[in-house]
Amino acid sequence: MGTPHIAAKKGDIASRILLPGDPLRAKFIADNFLEDVKCYNTIRGMLGFTGTYKGKQVSVQGTGMGQPSIGIYASELIQFYGVKRLIRTGTCGTFSKDLKVRDMVLVQAAATDSGIPLSRFGAGITFPAVADYFLLSDAVKATQALGYEAKVQTTFSMDLFYDEHGDSKFELLSKYGVGCSEMECAELFTLGARHKAQTLGILTVSDDIITGEGCTPQEREQTFTRMMEVALEAI
Repeated sequence: MGTPHIAAKKGDIASRILLPGDPLRAKFIADNFLEDVKCYNTIRGMLGFTGTYKGKQVSVQGTGMGQPSIGIYASELIQFYGVKRLIRTGTCGTFSKDLKVRDMVLVQAAATDSGIPLSRFGAGITFPAVADYFLLSDAVKATQALGYEAKVQTTFSMDLFYDEHGDSKFELLSKYGVGCSEMECAELFTLGARHKAQTLGILTVSDDIITGEGCTPQEREQTFTRMMEVALEAI
């Protein structure tokens, strides 16, 4: 039973799932927001939990960092466990004056410099990695209902965290309205399109790439609760 990376049996995972990169953030969400929680996965330390939120069954699964990693978990969750709605709840860095540290971002689309699209589609095809409209709409409504503020943005899903050419990429992307960077949304959105699953990214700005302002690892794990609430209301 299970898959190479998830030990759950069919039925252990809800059709609605939150996908933080950090498995400890997954545990924090389960401990603080879900009821009747059961841990279904500990393989490779990628913790996965299922519980209920306001009466609806919801799961939360750590995915690790980078598009290859989230691609593994999203593929198995969708294809083997029938997950239909997936929201990445993670952090991002900003290179835009319009975003500040701790701002919440609803990701509508993702640019990328990854080689994955070339491997998947071959030369000559540029696939638009976009979030699901209805899930994004639900997140906007949830944000408003909770009285929070969030900005709808296009993100840059980069492959290299330590990129020697990062500054020039950020400068170019900002001219096209891209305001933040992370490492997972493009692959999640593409897999959602391929397998007819609804996908979205809800992020909190943890670092300002221009000014150097940032949050501690503990803050990133435990204090970005507004995006968690919005994700759980929208999912």
